[in-house]
Amino acid sequence: MQYILMLHAAEAGWATMTEAQHKQAIGAYYAYTESLKKAGVLKDVNRLQPSSTTTTVRVANGKSQVLNGPYVDTKEQLGGFYIIDVPDLQAAVAWAERCPTATHGTVEVRALWSDAA
Repeated sequence: MQYILMLHAAEAGWATMTEAQHKQAIGAYYAYTESLKKAGVLKDVNRLQPSSTTTTVRVANGKSQVLNGPYVDTKEQLGGFYIIDVPDLQAAVAWAERCPTATHGTVEVRALWSDAA
C-alpha cells in the first residue's frame, strides 16, 4: 500500500541555523532518503517551494476565490513529502519515525488511494 509522508516544519527555522547545522540537516535527509531507496520502498520524494509562493483556491457558493498565500492556519508549513510503498500503516509509521522532520516538526502519514480502487 502506498502512503505519503508529509513533512511539516517551521520554515523560519532554516534561516536561524548555522552553515554546519545546514550541512548536518541536509546529510540527515540524504541518509534517510538512501535508506528508503535501499529498502525498496521509496516511490517519490520532493521539496516544496516556500509557503510564500502558495496560491490558495476555494469555491464558495459557486464562485472561485483565488488568493496569494497559504491561508491555512498552522504554525508549521508543508515543506516536502515522501511517497512510500509498504505493507501497512505500522510500516509507514516506522519510516515516519525515522524521518529527520520528526525531530523538529511533524510527519503526517496518510494512505493514498489505490489506482485499482
